[in-house]
Amino acid sequence: MKKYDYILVGSGLFAGVWAREARKRGRSCLVVEKRKHIGGNVYCENVEGINVHRYGAHIFHTSDRKVWDFVNELAEFNRYTNSPVANYKGEMYNMPFNMNTFSKMWGVVTPKEAKAIIDSQRAAVAGEPKNLEEQAISLVGADIYQKLVKGYTEKQWGRDCKELPAFIIKRLPVRFTYDNNYFNDLYQGIPIGGYNVIIDKLFEGCDMEMGVDYLERKEYYDNLGETVVYTGMIDAYYQRRFGKLEYRSLRFETEVLEEENHQGVAVVNYTDRETPYTRIIEHKHFEFGTQPKTVITREYPSHWKEGMEAYYPINDEKNQALYQKYEELAKLESGVIFGGRLAEYKYYDMDKVIASALNRVKECMD
Repeated sequence: MKKYDYILVGSGLFAGVWAREARKRGRSCLVVEKRKHIGGNVYCENVEGINVHRYGAHIFHTSDRKVWDFVNELAEFNRYTNSPVANYKGEMYNMPFNMNTFSKMWGVVTPKEAKAIIDSQRAAVAGEPKNLEEQAISLVGADIYQKLVKGYTEKQWGRDCKELPAFIIKRLPVRFTYDNNYFNDLYQGIPIGGYNVIIDKLFEGCDMEMGVDYLERKEYYDNLGETVVYTGMIDAYYQRRFGKLEYRSLRFETEVLEEENHQGVAVVNYTDRETPYTRIIEHKHFEFGTQPKTVITREYPSHWKEGMEAYYPINDEKNQALYQKYEELAKLESGVIFGGRLAEYKYYDMDKVIASALNRVKECMD
């Protein structure tokens, strides 16, 4: 008999859901985490009484009632609605693209006027869009593309929009209503007290080892557990035998300001190419904070190198083909379950990670 039923590699949401469901069924878990804390990228730090989203803004939203009920068992959620603002060289625009955006940009009042302008600009792209620039113009027209899409996207991906494949922007939300709610989902909010409230409950009753690299002592940990739930990079698991998968990374610059309210909203996107960061997050607005000070974080996209945190998979054809090779190996494994953003090499919203973990639990435990 091995000491644990499950060795959980990583402690983000996929591993957390697995841990909670396993413990409910009387199973034992050991969590092996590289970082000095649990929670993956939703981890929060308390600074000046403010829950600071350490790895970028995380706004929970879903239309999946099962997932919404699951997270509400763990924490109470506030009524935060994501309504970011875009700053283009000092001009402020509402997001997502809606009648408030169009009214500011063109002085129009009615949806008919806004639609006529967008339709006339979209016509500039004939046939199938060949790159991201053409795709964006075919969706929202040239004015919105130039001011609110181009610079932000080029900073995010580190490449000119003409060099990026069209499929990166499959759609851009355009609403002909005066509605600044970014998401269309039925439910959204922030857990009261921050995401650590959820994380602590998910991993309750688990043994933990922090600051440890599972892959450096793989044989030792494998011998401790019946099954490994691996949420790290899939190419690293296989010693990158087919080559490295590519990612984009982020760098965060956090500052405490001696003022009560710095920008009046949780997220401001900087959409010009010249400003080096993509956005500024003012964390207190996620929980309607009234603290005398405020904490802001500037977010800088960067090229990913080994040793850095990997945030966004680069799902182009080359990387997808490479991932499929690793996925074929993973399918042959017995006693290892691969799950989450890094192990599945896909960008996951939080609710989708939770839904995926719940489905896998059902397959493997019930």
